[in-house]
Amino acid sequence: MRYDIKKKTAGILLALSVSTSILAAGCGAAGSKSAANKAETKPAVSQAEQTKQKEAKLSSARNTPIVQAAKKVGPAVVGITNKALVRDYFNRTQLVEQGSGSGVIYSKDGLIATNNHVVAGAQEIVVSLPDGKTYNGKVLGTDPTTDLAVVKIEANEDLPVAEFGDSDSLMVGEPAIAIGNPLGMEFRGSVTAGVISALNRSLDMGERRFKLIQTDAAINPGNSGGALVNADGQVIGINSAKIAASGVEGIGFAIPINEAKPILQELATKGRVVRPYLGVSLLDKNLAQRLGFDLDLRGGMFVVKLFQNGPAYRGGIRPNDIIVKFNGTAVDTVADLRDALGKCQVGEQVPVTILRGDEEVTKTVTLTEMPQQSSQQ
Repeated sequence: MRYDIKKKTAGILLALSVSTSILAAGCGAAGSKSAANKAETKPAVSQAEQTKQKEAKLSSARNTPIVQAAKKVGPAVVGITNKALVRDYFNRTQLVEQGSGSGVIYSKDGLIATNNHVVAGAQEIVVSLPDGKTYNGKVLGTDPTTDLAVVKIEANEDLPVAEFGDSDSLMVGEPAIAIGNPLGMEFRGSVTAGVISALNRSLDMGERRFKLIQTDAAINPGNSGGALVNADGQVIGINSAKIAASGVEGIGFAIPINEAKPILQELATKGRVVRPYLGVSLLDKNLAQRLGFDLDLRGGMFVVKLFQNGPAYRGGIRPNDIIVKFNGTAVDTVADLRDALGKCQVGEQVPVTILRGDEEVTKTVTLTEMPQQSSQQ
């Protein structure tokens, strides 16, 4: 009898336990469902709203010109991925990424300023916007001489556009902000700040001389083609080069936007830059020194070769002449001549002073357009 009572008691306890578990589980499920419903009905906060909320809490001390400039220009700085065809081990062609850089949207119709070396040799260009959207880009024109290029995208949205400033008004020591994608798209939209270290800095690359803005704002591989911005949020340069040498830090360069604007316009409309052409091959003091020649060039450049029917030949200049002045300016290096030639227009008649033996003679040369793919003066 006692055994039956114990058995019944155990059964009742077991039933109560199972019932309690079911009730607890039911309450838990209902609670979870209720919480889920609450989560579903809670309105999502967009990225723009989050940004506005942060800005509302930002003190005037933190809302510096650098913050404002980054907010203004950052959305217009894009990533540019260069893809090219290569052959694999089995001699099959495939499209692979060969590099990436930055660019600046400067027109509502999708025109983007960047560097020539960012897009050089590309079979396909992919443009990545800061919001993650990507578009196929088309290279409208390139200029290896100034390392500038223009890419165009066909976007189905209103694009953010950067405002160009006046690089001629820059002062040494004023703030400089570099925006770009250093080391690739993983670090897209990086902002670094410094000052304008120097203006009209000449940098010789081969026979080319570049007039650049020097800054200590960090510019790393991948920043090429990005924006150098002033404290007013205006683009005052296109980041182009960085001295990379042991022990050298804080020396970066950008192409002044006032020099870049007419070139970008020509690239967008014509696909190339029309430059005047002289048609001579020269030996200057720098080249003579590199070749080990001890020559007295008498303060000028030795004419080694004339290109057939070129402007110099038609103007009466001959091999073995020494050019000492071009358009009234003394020139004793190829870089000097290129600078003077770059200030002239196609079709312009310019005086060229030469030494022929012991006689100084001035010839008049009518400049023509530089042939495509030509590196001659």
